[in-house]
Amino acid sequence: MTPPSEQPDEAEQARLAERRDELRQRYLRPPGSRPATSGRGIHHAALICSDPEATIRFYQDLLGFPLIELVENRDYPGSSHFFFDLGNSTLLGFFDFPGLGLEPGKEALGTVQHIAISVEPGRHAELRARLDVEGIAYGGPDQGIEESLYFRDPDGIQIELLRDELMYFGGQWLDGR
Repeated sequence: MTPPSEQPDEAEQARLAERRDELRQRYLRPPGSRPATSGRGIHHAALICSDPEATIRFYQDLLGFPLIELVENRDYPGSSHFFFDLGNSTLLGFFDFPGLGLEPGKEALGTVQHIAISVEPGRHAELRARLDVEGIAYGGPDQGIEESLYFRDPDGIQIELLRDELMYFGGQWLDGR
C-alpha cells in the first residue's frame, strides 16, 4: 500500500477518477454483451524465491497450499522449479536461480503488486489466527477491508488472502450473476 505522502492530491485524484470513468465508458461492456474469453484461467504464476525450503514452509506449512511438484528448471541447470496447489486447478510456481546474485524485488512498473488468493471464509479466519500466532504483520482489516489480509512472503512478495469467492469483487459479481 502506498504511503499517504506519496498519494495524489485531491485535484489529481479527481482527474484520475475522470479518466477511469472515460475508460469504463469506452471499454467496459455489460455482462450480457461481453465476448467469451479466449482463456481457460491462469495455469500458474511463476515467481522467484531465494530459498526453496523457506518458500515451501511458508506456502505449504503456514498457508496450507500443498507442494505438488519439485523439479530442476528446464532452462537453468541447478535451479529448482516447484508448484503449489491453490485450488480450482490453479498453480503457484516458483524458481530459484542460484549463482545469479539476484537482488530483492521492489514495487515497480511491470512487476507483480500482489497475488490475491481466494479462500473459504472459515479458512480465512484460521489463517488470520495463524498469522497472528506467527507474528506476521498484515493489513486490510485495519483499513476497513475485512475480507482481505495483505502480507509478505519470505522474499517480500505481497500476498492477499481474500475470503470472497472467485469473480466477486467490491460487493458485486463481476460476471453479472
